[in-house]
Amino acid sequence: MVAISEKYYMTPQKYLEWEEDQNIKYEYVNGEVFAMTGGTIPHNAIALNLASSLKNHFRGGSCRAFMADVKVRVSEKGPFHYPDVMVTCDDRDRQAIQFIQYPCLIAEVLSPGTRGFDRGDKFTHYRRIETLREYILINSRRINVDCYRLNERGIWELHPYEEGEEIHFTSVDFHFPIALLYEDVQLPN
Repeated sequence: MVAISEKYYMTPQKYLEWEEDQNIKYEYVNGEVFAMTGGTIPHNAIALNLASSLKNHFRGGSCRAFMADVKVRVSEKGPFHYPDVMVTCDDRDRQAIQFIQYPCLIAEVLSPGTRGFDRGDKFTHYRRIETLREYILINSRRINVDCYRLNERGIWELHPYEEGEEIHFTSVDFHFPIALLYEDVQLPN
């Protein structure tokens, strides 16, 4: 993300109005906006593999999967982020136009430049979403997935997956081989 030089605090409502007129996407954190830069082909292919698999899994059901052009609102005051993939099964999101508010699953494909933010501050933001049950971090440089899952005691537990393993997203009851995420993806050497 790249910060836009703003000389004033932008309210969440002003951000939503302002962003509609922009040519690119911007995330919003603490009154500041940050331009979203493009990703690599492997990054995009991994996100597409996950989103299309989830869409097929949900066919005929009440859950919906979204990709990077749909933002999530953490609270009324923000922040607003654009996850690589997110899922909502909440009826309150059915009529959403500008953003999703009640996701149960959010996935980010890690890039060298965003890895620290995705694991740190962004995860801190996402944990404030009451409906969120799983936060997925997918490595774009090697076959590896970290699934953070909220347990019954309200503690986030790490469930790591490596090459050859089967992944289970419990929030949406979706089982699949990890290889599905990396199908037709050229990983760097």
